[in-house]
Amino acid sequence: MAEHKSDPSSNPLMYGGILPQEEMLSVGRKHKKLVIGIPKEDQQTEQRMPLTPEAVEVLVGDGHEVHIETQAGEGSRYTNTDYSECGGFISETRKNIFAADIILKVSPLVTDEIAMLTGNQVVISSVHQNHLSEEYIRGMMQKKITAVAFDTIKDEHGCFPFVDSMSAISGISAIIMAGEYLSNHHGGKGVMLGGISGITPTEVVIIGAGTAAESAARAALGFGAFVKVFDNSPRNLEQLQQNLGHRLHTSIFHPKVLRRALKSADVLIGTMQLQDKGPRYFVTEDMVREMKKGSVIIDLSIDQGGCIETSEYRTLLDPVYTRHDVIHFCVPNLPSRVARTASIALSNLLSPILVSMAASGGFIPFLKANMGVRSGLYMFNGILTNEYIGSRLGLPSKDIDLLMAAF
Repeated sequence: MAEHKSDPSSNPLMYGGILPQEEMLSVGRKHKKLVIGIPKEDQQTEQRMPLTPEAVEVLVGDGHEVHIETQAGEGSRYTNTDYSECGGFISETRKNIFAADIILKVSPLVTDEIAMLTGNQVVISSVHQNHLSEEYIRGMMQKKITAVAFDTIKDEHGCFPFVDSMSAISGISAIIMAGEYLSNHHGGKGVMLGGISGITPTEVVIIGAGTAAESAARAALGFGAFVKVFDNSPRNLEQLQQNLGHRLHTSIFHPKVLRRALKSADVLIGTMQLQDKGPRYFVTEDMVREMKKGSVIIDLSIDQGGCIETSEYRTLLDPVYTRHDVIHFCVPNLPSRVARTASIALSNLLSPILVSMAASGGFIPFLKANMGVRSGLYMFNGILTNEYIGSRLGLPSKDIDLLMAAF
């Protein structure tokens, strides 16, 4: 049998127990400094802020710059000093704000603001897809903007955290508003939302069984109202019943049952989102015509076109109108009426995204790794990536996954 001869180089003891090793280079991502601009909203229509002073303090502590237009937080009762003491830069000049790498704004940009963009920036805001104009999209295209609608961002469970958060606030606010417009103060029929001993409680009908509906139902039940919820999903209704208890009355959509419920209702809350297939409206004008005089309708799905045929898109400047002797309140940003609470909710969701973006090495690496934020993207480097917006406006769009493959 042949003798095995060992290779000296294979024996670490031949070299004092140490072998030369290849140098290991760091492959960690480089932390990216973010320069963030927060412009002042039109305070007559939007008063929420995307970041609170506390969130600004966290971002500044992480090495980023946050520039806030002077008095931008006044609608949410935050002062310039609140932000400057947390490390934010207060700017008197709007152009300085719109020169930042990342623009945070609650409402969509307007034409004048798009003109101030320097180009190749990231814009994160809400977007009402059914109300976007071709001028808006083309203006963003020309500036090669990358734009994210935070209302279509998903979390790891496939849910929409921004929508859910604002919907919860909207549902509670809707009941508060309904109580105001039922009272004499706003020309209502002078009844109290809810019920007391010896008096029949007010009746609240809610269309839909999602987050806004649950919050509205919970608030109405808390006031002592009689609440009935309609939805086209038995599973959603069952879940809602389990969450809120047996005092809640639920029903699948049956036109006759719904019509009968509306005839005695004092308040109608619409929360249904329109489907690609199915009815255009869940409550027709004929149903509204048969409602009691002085009853109140609040359509929380108005940003998607509304689920009630008599709903009209209004703003907080002119939110109320009367149709068939029924008071209508239809605005897309009802949480702006409680701007401080809504700002904290938005900030709690936006600030972790920004911190993760910086830790990923910038927006593009972050976008490649984060499918949830990618779902909110509707424009990438000036290229429209939202098929729905493209088909509605007659503009070409491209698949974001194909575009990301090039980076």
